[in-house]
Amino acid sequence: MAFDFILMLTRDDRTIPDARARLDEALEGGVRHIGFKDVGLPFDDLRAIADAIRAAGGRSYLEVVSLDAESELASARAAVDLDVDCLLGGTRAAEVTDITRHHPLRYYPFAGRITGHPSVLEGPPEDIVTAALRLADLEHVHGLDLLAYRFAGDVNDLMRRVCNVVDKPVIMAGSIDSAARIEACAAAGAAGFTVGTAAFEGAFPAESPDFTDQVRAILGMTGRARVASTAPRRIAMVAHDTRKAHLKAWARRFERLLLGHRLICTGGTGRMLEMAAPGLSIRRLQRGARGGDQQIGAMIAADELDAVIFFADPTVAHGGDMDLQALTRLAVLHDTPIALNAASADMVATALLTRP
Repeated sequence: MAFDFILMLTRDDRTIPDARARLDEALEGGVRHIGFKDVGLPFDDLRAIADAIRAAGGRSYLEVVSLDAESELASARAAVDLDVDCLLGGTRAAEVTDITRHHPLRYYPFAGRITGHPSVLEGPPEDIVTAALRLADLEHVHGLDLLAYRFAGDVNDLMRRVCNVVDKPVIMAGSIDSAARIEACAAAGAAGFTVGTAAFEGAFPAESPDFTDQVRAILGMTGRARVASTAPRRIAMVAHDTRKAHLKAWARRFERLLLGHRLICTGGTGRMLEMAAPGLSIRRLQRGARGGDQQIGAMIAADELDAVIFFADPTVAHGGDMDLQALTRLAVLHDTPIALNAASADMVATALLTRP
């Protein structure tokens, strides 16, 4: 996640009665990350919403609101049964991961002590940071859900501290109702944020009172805030043998912008870039012929990449042409930017890496 707006079809911690109709309006507004809760509508209606999000090429989220163990585990089972992409919230990570570990969904539990309804985040910042670190160390926890604006202390400091110590994506949730708060989330290093009630109440300035324009307004604020995002980007970088020199030159040209970000490369490409730019953070996978391209494909499918840069040579037949075709298909399916030449790679760098 490069810094995404997640629209929750919820009000007062319940899925809204007209969620299916509002989903169509949201999709018209352009939002692609959409969630709901497992309370407020019958299960079959929730399944229809999840299916519709998937059919539209979006990413689906279910958020846990229950405070008791039985209800929270029921929510986890519902997330599996609904086949959503992400499960947000909850406080019983060990028990929940027993349910979700064999499902491809991504799990983001709450960090810190959660009380009340609507939920609030309590405790000293040190305890919240410690809890975040402990959760992030769990194998089947893929990120964290932080109720930052439901915390009574220094919210900006808390967001920065959690994002700085956790090596997994952090999503900010709860009471985000202004452009200033969206910008603060991005500046702190968040991977995304959720908005529910505030969007339906028209809290954000928009061209008209229509819900579709409210969604467009929030997306516009998200795009502007993304420029200031401090979250490290995760970018796969690959090249055909006849284009490796081109990729090397491109990486040297953008070396300053790439510093601090996480680059994932197939074996030969990674070794070349390590030698050309030792200061870059590079994770090497298998060589392409030994499955490196498939490893990148798996990362796309798991939403672990913000972009793919593959310098391809269309003038020469390659044994890995089917691998490139598969990567392109997965990037389209999972809405991941993919650049196949220097000009499009320049655009990716400008969009994802340029900071004010």
